[in-house]
Amino acid sequence: MAVVYFDWLDYVVFGGMLLLSALIGVYFAFFAQKKQNTTSEYLMGGKTMGMFPISMSLIASYISGISLLGLPAEMYTFGTQLWTIVLSEWAVSLTIAIVYLPVFYKLQITSTYEYLRMRFNSNVRLLGSIIFIIKMLLYIPIVIYVPALAFSQVTGVNLHMITPIVCLVCIFYTTLGGIKAVVWTDALQTIMMYIGVLIVLVYGTWRLGGVGEVIRINKEGDRLDFFNMDLDPTIRHTFWTTVFGNYFGWLSLCAVNQATVQRCLALSSLRRARITIFIMAAGIFSIVSLCCYTGLVIYATFAKCDPLSTGAIRKNDQLLPYFVMTITGSIPALPGLFMSGVFSAALSSMSTGLNSICGVIFEDMIRPTYNKPISERTASLIMKIIVAVVGAMCVSLVFLVEHMGALIQAGKSLAGITAGSLLGLFTMGLFIPWINSTGALIGGISSTLLVGWISIGTQAAMMRGDIIVVPKPVDVSGCGENITIPFMATQPSVEFDRSGTFFLYRISYLYYTFIGMMVCIIVGSIVTYFTEPNDPTMVHRDLLTPVIHRWLPPQSVHCRRPRLTQHTVDLQSRELDRLTTNPAISKPISY
Repeated sequence: MAVVYFDWLDYVVFGGMLLLSALIGVYFAFFAQKKQNTTSEYLMGGKTMGMFPISMSLIASYISGISLLGLPAEMYTFGTQLWTIVLSEWAVSLTIAIVYLPVFYKLQITSTYEYLRMRFNSNVRLLGSIIFIIKMLLYIPIVIYVPALAFSQVTGVNLHMITPIVCLVCIFYTTLGGIKAVVWTDALQTIMMYIGVLIVLVYGTWRLGGVGEVIRINKEGDRLDFFNMDLDPTIRHTFWTTVFGNYFGWLSLCAVNQATVQRCLALSSLRRARITIFIMAAGIFSIVSLCCYTGLVIYATFAKCDPLSTGAIRKNDQLLPYFVMTITGSIPALPGLFMSGVFSAALSSMSTGLNSICGVIFEDMIRPTYNKPISERTASLIMKIIVAVVGAMCVSLVFLVEHMGALIQAGKSLAGITAGSLLGLFTMGLFIPWINSTGALIGGISSTLLVGWISIGTQAAMMRGDIIVVPKPVDVSGCGENITIPFMATQPSVEFDRSGTFFLYRISYLYYTFIGMMVCIIVGSIVTYFTEPNDPTMVHRDLLTPVIHRWLPPQSVHCRRPRLTQHTVDLQSRELDRLTTNPAISKPISY
């Protein structure tokens, strides 16, 4: 198939998406009725956000370009086992709504890690904040790299040229408009994401002759694999790793993540926040399933002529843009619409990450170091500078991402370094009242170091060739006589020797969060036992999940309710005064 690149109409569509995103930031910065010039407005939207934009923002935040490009490539290369991750998402949403969200909502905290200070002490809060920042600095560069790779594939433009341009747009509207700009651009970008995926998916299915034909070709190619029930933890994907292991990964990503909690607390009630969480689950279920099915369509299209073997693409993560340009390149504006969807997913994840990092750095690191109050104007300026600086750092880290393996595995492996320790810290705080601050601190550090060693060691082993994941078989018999197959592409892949590689490096990356959480809890419990355990009667019930209240001893009359920081109290007082003195805005905005 001939290589097709963007035409002028594709650039117009793509440029229009970037321009509209930037204008949303300008609107909320300068023209909105309530400008983003206070920390409450900048980080929480004044708690008047509607369920629709918040739901769309949450969906867009967790379905990045990694998913849009990585999931189809995963289905094409390794089969459909990873598709079963959608089963765990419903259980995660139920867990968040019942276990975690009621505590955060009752405390009304601006930063998730404020909980760690209230439950343990300031050192544990600082640890949680640092772990989160490390997590986002590892994650955002991958999110940026993905659309740049795709754009390079469909335009021929060097990915290191397009990366700074697009990121500047994201940094611009995130810096100016705060959470309202982030949420509404996320809503726009989620719609673009769905439109792009659906059009390509429907057209590709129609071109092949229907869903039945897609399934038949994939069945013949050994791509349909949903129920590998092998319990071996070193197998990359089984039913247990994708459902059980991924449950803890998603739980950490959604339940104790600053991005999720910050958006849920921007709503006016716990009930609305719970509804939003389930809307998010439905949205993630649908878009992940669409992406996975797109992988089946791509395989059915190239079943007899693998583009990676022919050298048409360099990495399997380029399969989707190559597919789009080869089968839809002749349709006006469709490639531009697709790339707008891919970039929309990436920009929404990046903007959410930048806004969340901004809140954590300012509330958990900068504000506590000041002995006197910071004015709202100064605070707003500081937060905007933080967004700009962190965004520039993330762009510079993109150069390291090129050398990693498959995007889905690389992303989840790096996320697992910090996800387990964060989930362990919050779970200990919510479920185990006798855990003390020393146990939490040492448990969190131990977990991060151990999983970091495993994850980085695994990535290094894969780069050295010590670990090779065997892909599904491919065929080049239909490529034609004039196609030259590179020598290396014809060589069969050989699976790594399971007995010769260190055991922990061979564990499935989907178990990293579970391992990190258990290490954090076990080490924290042991350290607490040998130091001075908390008296459960002296831990206020507001700090513990309602799920365990019935099994706890009666609370001591001397137990004090946890105190918010003075800044948070001031924010709540000003918000109450605003609603009391202006009845016209006392009813939350809904859309």
